[in-house]
Amino acid sequence: MAERAQTTVLITGGSGRLGRSVVTGLAEAGYDVVSVDRAPVPDGVFPHQVRQESVDLLEPGVARRVIEEHRPDVVIHLAAIAVPFSAPEDVILQTNGQLALQVMGAATDLGVGRIITASSPTVLGYGSPAGWMPEAFPLDEQTTPKPWHAYALSKLLAEQTMRMFAAAQGERIRYAAFRPCYVISPEEWAGAPTQQGNTVVERLDDPSLAASAIFNYVDARDVADFLDVLMQSMDRIPNAETFFVGAADAMAREPLSELIPRYLPAVGALAAGLHGTSPAFSIEKARRLLGWEPKRSWRTELPEEDSRDQQLASAIQEAR
Repeated sequence: MAERAQTTVLITGGSGRLGRSVVTGLAEAGYDVVSVDRAPVPDGVFPHQVRQESVDLLEPGVARRVIEEHRPDVVIHLAAIAVPFSAPEDVILQTNGQLALQVMGAATDLGVGRIITASSPTVLGYGSPAGWMPEAFPLDEQTTPKPWHAYALSKLLAEQTMRMFAAAQGERIRYAAFRPCYVISPEEWAGAPTQQGNTVVERLDDPSLAASAIFNYVDARDVADFLDVLMQSMDRIPNAETFFVGAADAMAREPLSELIPRYLPAVGALAAGLHGTSPAFSIEKARRLLGWEPKRSWRTELPEEDSRDQQLASAIQEAR
């Protein structure tokens, strides 16, 4: 805890769906947190010790000024247009690409020792209207990226921007990127609409809703836990690594070996090994290099699912 308290973490996009949980989680873990966003969150949303900066990071020199003012030990870059097709394609690419360059560039120039940027699983290209065929399931960091829209391309560009700076800096500065799966925030477990407009229960009841994202998801608080572990590990792992960050299971009540052939027949044959609760996106790299393990799943966070599981267990016990 003492080491965390002495570590200042500046988080861009701290007011967003993922950002709110990351800011809160890292502050509660003991870090000195600065949240930077165009619009601050209301009083009482963040722990009282969190500092907020309301700025537009696209304005020339603003990223450098804010980072220089707070002199963080770590910069975590989350700020972006976060939903595909929510703005014109050129606006998404220009905005997200410029934010990544401005923030990571300023942090690098000012000698911030650890710089982390958010990417996205969409860089792999699933959902392409022209068809998509990965090399294999589960999908991992070795799967070939095939972005087909500006949002996915902008996230792959953020990863490449990170690697560009790492190539120029060597080991002087530590970099990392992470691809959080479909983020579920705490209020969404309670029934608030998810990013696509449907609830978690609706996604479970109608597998076609989650099939478009290949049934991937992650609890936003687990992302905060992942970033905590990553920050503490960056000095001992290879530089400029990219990690998938997801739940340990799929957003599905049936095995993906059965669901993927039904809803995504073109790639169905590749999913034969996804038995039980296995997800389509592997988090083995994060487990192996960082020792990180997600703590939450839809089975633990949905009260009605707990009740359903208890009823099923009781029925099995009675049958015996």
